[in-house]
Amino acid sequence: MKLDLPTQSAPLEIAIVGGGPAGLMAAEKLSELGHKVHLFDAMPSVGRKFLLAGKGGLNLTHSEESEKFLKRYAHSQSHLAPLLADWGAPELRAWAAGLGVETFVGSSGRVFPKEMKAAPLLRSWLNRLRHPTSNCPVQFHMRHRLTAVQVNKSPTGHSVCELSFEVKDVSSAQTQLIKVKTKTVLLALGGGSWARLGSDGRWVAMLEALGVPVRALESSNCGFHVGGREGKGWTSLFQNKFAGLALKSVVLQWTSPEGLVHRQQGEFVVTDYGVEGSLIYAASADLREVIKQNGEVRVQLDLLPGRTLAQTFKEVQHPRGARSLSSHLKSRLGLEGVKMGLLNEFLTPESLQNPESLAHAIKGLSLQLTATRPMDEAISTAGGVQWSGLQEKLQLQALPGVFCAGEMLDWEAPTGGYLLTACMSTGVHAAMGLNAYLKGHS
Repeated sequence: MKLDLPTQSAPLEIAIVGGGPAGLMAAEKLSELGHKVHLFDAMPSVGRKFLLAGKGGLNLTHSEESEKFLKRYAHSQSHLAPLLADWGAPELRAWAAGLGVETFVGSSGRVFPKEMKAAPLLRSWLNRLRHPTSNCPVQFHMRHRLTAVQVNKSPTGHSVCELSFEVKDVSSAQTQLIKVKTKTVLLALGGGSWARLGSDGRWVAMLEALGVPVRALESSNCGFHVGGREGKGWTSLFQNKFAGLALKSVVLQWTSPEGLVHRQQGEFVVTDYGVEGSLIYAASADLREVIKQNGEVRVQLDLLPGRTLAQTFKEVQHPRGARSLSSHLKSRLGLEGVKMGLLNEFLTPESLQNPESLAHAIKGLSLQLTATRPMDEAISTAGGVQWSGLQEKLQLQALPGVFCAGEMLDWEAPTGGYLLTACMSTGVHAAMGLNAYLKGHS
């Protein structure tokens, strides 16, 4: 198998490993600065998770004001604040416009491409990387799976990195191990979700063995198992009738590990195992941590956020004559479908017939969540390379000349454009750090 690389008597200047948004953004910035960039990825093509995320309409970023935007990153906001201040939501929209992709702000404040698709944007992006105005096209090397990183001192005293790749030959279906020497490395290896698209988290053990502190990867923006009335999940009756249906216009209330009470309106989906969807994702970090502490977490659902408890009680106790309870609640309160199904699932017959108990349940139905879904099903992951193991410009303290970016860093955020924005921002920041490193070692 012939490796399409310059002779290894001279190390490459820059090797980027990982072809997601962080790696591609880093490659673009370094190319603009006049560097010869080689990008390696384990998959047959780049941007696979990016494309899948865009199937339902690519959520690029969010339009909310910067202080509120930054709070979405919770415990990592102090680390990400300077990065997002330099390159954040406004810069992302300007970048998309530079690719000829017009964006708009949806009713929720989320920002989308006008075409609502990821593929046209990715095509324009890759075309620019391959044919840049800097005359330094990015060289792509697909089906290269990183297996080892080694940092050695060169005869001149500078660090030289040696990367080991397992490379698959499509024609023969055989693999071989190759080694690539490079002056600098930028790792953008993703988290541990959606392994079939390339982010399998196998890099964790490799970096830990080299002295890099890594917090264990965990599910984030994920679904949760429901305990049910008897702690055994949904009844088969409820599951068969309502799994796959959305609960719309509800308010979720939960308590963080620090004891702070949060309320947020939105929607989520009932699944055969429990619940998932945007409103659940918004709380997922807190819910996961409380489950780790207590083995479970209780959340409350307001099924009618547009009405007060007093108003709800008044309608519930209104005489219903010969009508069934379901018909009565549908007529007086608009409660039906999966919302009514939840009341039947969790309330006893006595509570359903008691106006006070029923009204309180409508305004604050308690759900027990017992576990997250597996990490590979999650939209993203928490954990990763700890900030304590990084220098200011995202260079690994344990590995001189090696930088990190994207989801493999220890941060998390809910869906809504925050994930993509931070991935690309860290890609820009790591690229600038790598550029400064090269200038200082030239």
